[in-house]
Amino acid sequence: MTVMAKIGNDDRLDKQKLMICLDVDGTIVNHQGQMSQRVRDAARAVVERGHEVVISTGRSLGAALPVMEELGIDHGYVVVSNGGVLAKVTGSDIEVIHREVFDPSAALKALWKQLPKAKYALENERGEFLSNESFGDASFGAETKVVDFDELLENKAVRVVVFSTDNTAEEFGHAVQGLGLSGVTYSVGWTAWLDIAADGTTKASGLERLRAILKFDLADSLAVGDGRNDIEMLQWAGHGVAMGQAPDEVKDAADAVTEGVDDDGLAIVLEELLQD
Repeated sequence: MTVMAKIGNDDRLDKQKLMICLDVDGTIVNHQGQMSQRVRDAARAVVERGHEVVISTGRSLGAALPVMEELGIDHGYVVVSNGGVLAKVTGSDIEVIHREVFDPSAALKALWKQLPKAKYALENERGEFLSNESFGDASFGAETKVVDFDELLENKAVRVVVFSTDNTAEEFGHAVQGLGLSGVTYSVGWTAWLDIAADGTTKASGLERLRAILKFDLADSLAVGDGRNDIEMLQWAGHGVAMGQAPDEVKDAADAVTEGVDDDGLAIVLEELLQD
C-alpha cells in the first residue's frame, strides 16, 4: 500500500495547519546520512506553508539541530533522544523545556552480565556523553568522554546506548529480550544497537507533551518513520505513515505505507499535503 491511496482522501488531514512529526534516519535522510534534494524541497515548502514541522528522533539534540536548519526550521520544537528531551529553538537560542532522566544502573548491570564485550554510552542529565570505551556515533552530536563502567552506573541518564560488534542484530535482539529489562523503555535498532530510555518515554510521549503545549487536536497530527522506535509515534498520531523499508511490525502500526527512503518516500507524503 502506498500513501497516495490513503492521504489524498483523508479529510482528517484537510486542515490549514498540521503538526507534522518526522523521524530523521531512514526517513529524512538515508542510511548514509544523506538528504535528497526532493525531500529537502518538499520539507521546506511544508514549513513555509505554515505547518508545525517537528523533528522527532533518537538522535541527541546536537545531532538534530543541523537537520532542522537544513529543513529551514529556525523557530520551532524538537523531540530528541527518543522522547527524552523536548526543546524549543528560536534562531540561535535553544531552550530545553523538558528532560526525562532515569537511573540506568540496574539495566546496565543486567546487560553487562549478558554482553560484557559490548560498548556502553549514556547521555546524562547535563547533555554530556559518557562511554566505557572509545565509542562515538553521529547520533550523539557530541564527543564522548571515556570513563570506567562503574562511573556510568553513578550517572542519571536521559538515554543509554549499547552496541555490540560481536553479535548479529538477531543474536543481539534475542539476548536483550531474554534479559526481561524492567523499569525502562528500550528498542533494538537495525544492527546490534540498543537504545534505552526512562520507563514510558518514547517519541510519542515527547510529542504528546508538545501537542498539549501547542494545543493541536490529535487528529491534526501526521507522523512518518521507519524504525521500531517509531512504532508508538505512528500509533499515537492522527495519521501514521511508515517508510517502505520499515520492518513489518512498524508497517503494521501505521495507517499507510509510503515508498522507501531511497525512493523519496517522505517527499511523496509531503508533496501530497501541498496539493490543495
